[in-house]
Order: sequence, then C-alpha cells, then structure tokens
Amino acid sequence: MSNADFANTAAASERFLRLYERHCVEPDEDTLFSFLEASHSLNDRLKIGADLDFFDVSQFAALKCLRNYFHHHQELKHLVSLVPVGDYPIVTDLMYMCVVPRTSVEAAIEETMPRHKDATRRACQDLFHWYGPVVNINPCIFNFVVLAYERLVKAGIPLAGDSVENFRASYDYEEKMRIPHLIDGRFSTSAGNVDRLLSEIVATTT
Repeated sequence: MSNADFANTAAASERFLRLYERHCVEPDEDTLFSFLEASHSLNDRLKIGADLDFFDVSQFAALKCLRNYFHHHQELKHLVSLVPVGDYPIVTDLMYMCVVPRTSVEAAIEETMPRHKDATRRACQDLFHWYGPVVNINPCIFNFVVLAYERLVKAGIPLAGDSVENFRASYDYEEKMRIPHLIDGRFSTSAGNVDRLLSEIVATTT
C-alpha cells in the first residue's frame, strides 16, 4: 500500500463514520444517501489501499443494491421515511426507523446485475425487516457499520476524529459490558399488528 493509498483509505473510513454519526443524530434523506455513497466509496478505497472489500458482507450487498437504485432514480429519494421510534408505541433497538416502500426494494433487487441478483435478493430478504408494504433498513445499516469498523481495525487502517472516537467508545463499552455489538432491531408493539401500525405511521409522515 502506498502512502497516498493508505491516507485515502483512512480519510474514506473517517468520512464513512462521520456520515454514519450524522445519520444517527439528525437523520433525513440527505444523511441516508450521503452515508450510502460513503459506503460505496469506502469499499472502492479499501480495495485499492488494502486489497480488501466488503463484497463478502451480506449487509453491504443489501445496502449497495439500494444505493445503486436510488443513485439512478434520484426522484425516488422522497419515498424514504425517517421516523423517531419514541413517538410511537414501538419497542426496538434503535431510536429511528428508516423505512423504504417494499416496491422500491423489490425494484432495486430487480435492477441488480444478473450474476449478483440471487445473492442480493437473499441479503435483502434476510437483513432488511419487511412489514407489509414497507421495509425498515436501519438495523442493516447499524450492523454493517459494526462489521465495517471491525474490518478496518483488523486491517490496521488508522482512524481518527470525533466521530471515530465516539463510535470506538461505544464499541469498547459494549466489549467491557459484554453486550453484543450486532442488533436484532425487530419491532414489538402493544398497539396491535406491527405491519398495520407501520403502514399507518408511514402514511402520516410522507
């Protein structure tokens, strides 16, 4: 790895974690798509700089599918809903839902290159959470960031900056307390059927 490639990979890693933190703190359409683009860019930089990539990470395959779809259909960005969980009778691991119409996810899978389509479909089915007409992708995002961080650390990529330190502190706390780093992220509710509740929530926020 040349010094320039090493520096570029480190910069892409820090940008990735910085945009993820922004998506966690003040999520909106722009933070989501900036994060997805940063994930795509980091994969490219990691391959050049460290001869590594995320293509064996199923979460990356699922998110890459959506990134490519929305990259080529910018007008569909407004279909994504970022919903604070605390406003509703829902119990889950994360503070926000990131909800995409089922039809958009299915269309994204269909636009995937034929040789990758079956694996992408399995990743989306297994790692996104499907609720009637909507799909929550936020747990997949969270788990991908954890797996990406672990790969970057193992590869010896130097990571610095406030966002990196915040993520590292959270990760190290989980290690100390023996809390699993990966989450389930599924919903439970006391308000009846989850699919119907999420459909109603999305209808009122779009």
